[in-house]
Amino acid sequence: MIAVPIVLIGAYFAARETSTFAVRTIDVRGGTPALRKQVRTALAPVVGTSLLALNRGAIERRVDALPAVVSTSYDRAFPHTLRVTVVPEEPVAVLHRGKETWLVSARGRTIARIPSHTDMALPRIWVPTAAPVAAGAFLQPEDGGTVARVLALAAGFPARFTTATLSHGELTLRLRLGIELRLGEPVDVRLKLAVARRALRVLPPGSTYLDVAVPQRPVAGANPQVSSSA
Repeated sequence: MIAVPIVLIGAYFAARETSTFAVRTIDVRGGTPALRKQVRTALAPVVGTSLLALNRGAIERRVDALPAVVSTSYDRAFPHTLRVTVVPEEPVAVLHRGKETWLVSARGRTIARIPSHTDMALPRIWVPTAAPVAAGAFLQPEDGGTVARVLALAAGFPARFTTATLSHGELTLRLRLGIELRLGEPVDVRLKLAVARRALRVLPPGSTYLDVAVPQRPVAGANPQVSSSA
């Protein structure tokens, strides 16, 4: 009665150490073709390893370390395929630091350095040249991190943004319509954006800014000195 389990266990460990189920193909799903190529490159060292001997933590660490990946999971597709599914970072802005330009994710993470004048549909964030920026690192709140997260919350806003800034604790988003959206402190952002959506429909003619820092009292005007209720 004990012999069968012992034989099965022995067969399992034998299969771990042979090429019977060795990884020959890495099938990556999710993300762009470029990201899938990066994942296959990161996992190249596991080719030849038995599917039974794979270390889940090691695989996830290799892939999750890629700047464009949020998380990853994998399945064994016997006899020779490792199937990997990635959740990619979502770009929300282009960050400028001096002459450098970086793609930034919804989580405030720098995905990659990119050529100037690319991804022009994304809003711009400017930070000082001394701000710490590195591929795969999360931006400090005052150096673009907070702004990136606000832009993520603004996904689906009825008007596109060109720039986003956090200066002296005050958030400002500039719309392609030529209107400056002032959010004040980075709190109650969802509420402020909801109020701004409605207020944009009834802005007085000639308005150049909309201030929803106090969402209960949105204010619009052509300059800071002359304003009218929105």
